[in-house]
Amino acid sequence: MKRNKSPFKWRHFEPTIILLCVRWYCRYSLSYRDLEEMMRERGLSVDHTTVWRWVQRYAPEINKRMRPHLKMSGTSYRLDETYVKVGTEWKYLYRAVDSAGQTIEFMLSARLDVSAAKRFFKKLMRAEQRRLPFTIGTDKHASYPEAFAASVREKVLPQDCKLRRVKYLNNIIEQDHRAIRRRWRAMQCFRSFHTAERTLEGVESLHVMRKGQVKRLDGRDAVGQARFVEGLFGVAV
Repeated sequence: MKRNKSPFKWRHFEPTIILLCVRWYCRYSLSYRDLEEMMRERGLSVDHTTVWRWVQRYAPEINKRMRPHLKMSGTSYRLDETYVKVGTEWKYLYRAVDSAGQTIEFMLSARLDVSAAKRFFKKLMRAEQRRLPFTIGTDKHASYPEAFAASVREKVLPQDCKLRRVKYLNNIIEQDHRAIRRRWRAMQCFRSFHTAERTLEGVESLHVMRKGQVKRLDGRDAVGQARFVEGLFGVAV
C-alpha cells in the first residue's frame, strides 16, 4: 500500500510556521527580511533565504489545493493584462475575472501577442471553478480578436461566446490589478521568470481568499483562512 508523503518531510520547522510565513508573504507587503525579523521576535531563527524556498515550494501548492474549494464563476468574463518586472525586463500577467470581480484564472507570459492570448484562453477554459462564458470583455489590444476567433474555431471557446471590446467594461479588472501590483512592488522585482510565476501563484491565491471566493469562508475571516490553508495540507489545527 502506497503512503502519502508529507509535503513537509525533512523540513526543520513546524508546518504551521512554514505556512504562516508563506501566507504572510503572499498576502501582505512584506519582504523576506521583514519575515526573518518577525520570526526572530518570536524566538525563531529563520533565514530569509529559507522563507524564499518555502514560498517557491508551497505557494503553487496552495493554489493547486485551493481550486476545488472555490465558488463557481459568472458567465461574463473580463480579461486584461498588467506588467510585472522580472530582472531588467517587463513581463505580462494575464488575468481574468467575472462581472462580480471574482478571479477566474491568471497566467504570466513573456510576450503580449496572439500566441500568448490563445494560451491564456486555453488555460482559462481549464479552470475548475469556471462556467462557460457568454461574453468576454477585453481592451483594444490587437491580439485579442485574432486569438478569440482562432479559439472559437478550435472549439476552445463556445461557439456562441461573444467578444466585447468596450473599455469601461474592464474597469472592474483594472481595479483588481491594484492589489496584485501593490504586492509585487513591495517585492521590488523578481530575479527569474520561474520565481515570479511561482510567487504570483501564492499572491493570487491569497487574493482570491481575501475576496471571499472560497466556499463557506468569509473574505474578512483571517483566522478562518489560516485554518483553511492548514487544512489543505492536513495540518492539525
